[in-house]
Parts: sequence; structure tokens; C-alpha cells
Amino acid sequence: MLSFLVIIYLRKTKIYNRTLNPFLSAEKKLNVNSLKRKAFISGPIQDIETEQTYREVIREICIRCGYEPVDPWQREKIIYKGTKPDWWTKVPAAGFIRRDLGDIEKCDVLIAYLPRLSAGTCMELFYAKLKGKKAICICPLENPSPWIIVHSETILKDIDELEAVLKCDSK
Repeated sequence: MLSFLVIIYLRKTKIYNRTLNPFLSAEKKLNVNSLKRKAFISGPIQDIETEQTYREVIREICIRCGYEPVDPWQREKIIYKGTKPDWWTKVPAAGFIRRDLGDIEKCDVLIAYLPRLSAGTCMELFYAKLKGKKAICICPLENPSPWIIVHSETILKDIDELEAVLKCDSK
């Protein structure tokens, strides 16, 4: 019943057809391993562990535009399944941060989704810029921090604008 309600919600928000519908999956139509460029997907996780559907939207857009998506959530979501109140203090933070930074170094572009401020996403944005990577920020915030503005080549207000930007880069 819950999955049915989620699908109804996603259809109303126009996310379903782009993300969860297996018949429309760009990944199934393309061999992801054949894509030459890589895009790191960055976005808030902590406290919204069950609201990560934006990653699938970005993933599908990346694939359609010729980018292999690199999403740390795919390997780290098991870490965020903690059930005890102090579970976060037992997470091996240095290891997963090191893996994320290594992934950013291997990517051509970082796509930061910032519907709200996120320390981790801002740090990844800063690191990508430090390493000379292109950074695209999807930030609907009314007045984003100057740090976000300075460390992003492109700032989009809506996730639906991403495809046009990535297609322009592929030409």
C-alpha cells in the first residue's frame, strides 16, 4: 500500500515517469559503462535518508546526456539504516569521506542538489572546485550563500533545467 501511495505522489510531482518507471529507464537503454564522462551526484542525506528520489532523477538525466553517474548514496545507503539513537557516532566517517573525495577526483562534473543547506554537499562542492572540476548546483534557495555561488559554474533553480545544461556541455 505504501509503495502505491509513493507512486501516486511521484506521478503528481512528475518524478515517477523519469525515475521509477522501469520501462523508461535510460540505464536500461544505454550501457552505462560505455559512457566516457562521469558526473558525481552530491546532495543532502542526513535527516532525509528516506527522501533520496532526487538522485534517481539526476541519474537518469546524466545517462541521457552521456554521463556515467557516480552516486555515493548507492554504496553508503546501508550506513544510514541506523536504528539506535546514537548510531551516527559509530559511522566510520573518515573512510566514506575519503571514498567520496576520490570519486569526485575521477569525475568530470559535480552536480550538487541543495534544496536546503547541507554541510557535506557544500564541502563536496568546494572540493570539486579546488580540484578544477566543473560544478553545477541545483539550488532553489532564495538567497544562497556566497560560498555556493562562487564555487558553482552554473546555478539552477530547478532540477528540470539540468538536462539542457548537460546537453550544452556535450556539444
